[in-house]
Amino acid sequence: MTQEIAIIIGTRAELIKTFPIMLELKKINRDYFFIHTGQHSLGDLCKIFEVKTPDIILSSEPNKSSKFNTKESKAIIWAIKIIFKIRKELRKLKEIKYVIFHGDTLSTCVSSIGSSRLLNPFKKYKNVHLEGGLRSASMKSPFPEEIIRRIVTYFSDILFIPSEEARLNVENKDHYYVIGNTILDSVHHALKIGETKNLKPLDEKFALVTIHRHENIKNKEKLEKIIEILNSVNIPIYFSLHDNTKAKLEEFGLYETIRNNKNITILEGMDYISFIYQMSKCSLIICDGGSMQEESLIFHKPCIILRMNTERPEGLKSNFQFLSKLNVEKTKEKIREYLSKDYKVQEFKNPYGEVGVSKKIVEKLM
Repeated sequence: MTQEIAIIIGTRAELIKTFPIMLELKKINRDYFFIHTGQHSLGDLCKIFEVKTPDIILSSEPNKSSKFNTKESKAIIWAIKIIFKIRKELRKLKEIKYVIFHGDTLSTCVSSIGSSRLLNPFKKYKNVHLEGGLRSASMKSPFPEEIIRRIVTYFSDILFIPSEEARLNVENKDHYYVIGNTILDSVHHALKIGETKNLKPLDEKFALVTIHRHENIKNKEKLEKIIEILNSVNIPIYFSLHDNTKAKLEEFGLYETIRNNKNITILEGMDYISFIYQMSKCSLIICDGGSMQEESLIFHKPCIILRMNTERPEGLKSNFQFLSKLNVEKTKEKIREYLSKDYKVQEFKNPYGEVGVSKKIVEKLM
């Protein structure tokens, strides 16, 4: 089969939001060349989602969840090497029409540069960015993701934009489509898989927590504020702890504070299917990531966003998402409100559309 599409993925989050595209291509019998940068380990997810494993892996996959932890110099050297490896692989694909990449990670950045006209002046294919147009309006928050988004937009030929609000950030681009967010398809598919498993809620009423943004975990003062916020929660907390977050908590002498809190249970190794199921059953989400903000909108779950800015402001128009700006007292007050017996989630139309976004994207490309 002719491979007219190349899909470049580096992280688990990218695969989670891109696998529905792969499944749609499979449905219409269209093959694709799957390039994996090696930033995260993806093998188990490919198996869970029933998509093919990468055709090529450009660097050795890490054993832990993060390849670099917090070593910027190592990440920069890796990125430069991967840019030219991507260019080399794409030049082998003679009939390629589209190169697809997703999000705002380091892998997204190197994918956009390695496939760009800057390094491939005679290229005939188009660079396609999934989830384009997101902006937080602050270069420092989140860092380096906000810078990466701008780089990727510059090197992209086609943007698939998740919302009308995000569209306002890319009016200088010629080819963009406000199409919705593939996370709707990812969650829908994950819940269907979850129905075949004997899953049970972690607790009767509980909070689900993840923290991993560099601007948070590299800053001891911010981590201390986050721990103070977590200590104020009066229902059981289940903390999905990333390797790099754990490393920084240990470095700052804060890990034992988390471990000694009997209200906090540390989760390790929970797969995406189980995590989505637990999110659908929880009473409160506390996070600093983007995907959980989107999933909060899908499940209509109260969400505390431990950030100064967000590139997903759409949800802040609801009555169940709160941008904390790490103001400890205001955040504690909002948590008490969300967990009170009188609190009710108001109806809110999801700004990212409905299930079927991935099918629309594939139809546009075809």
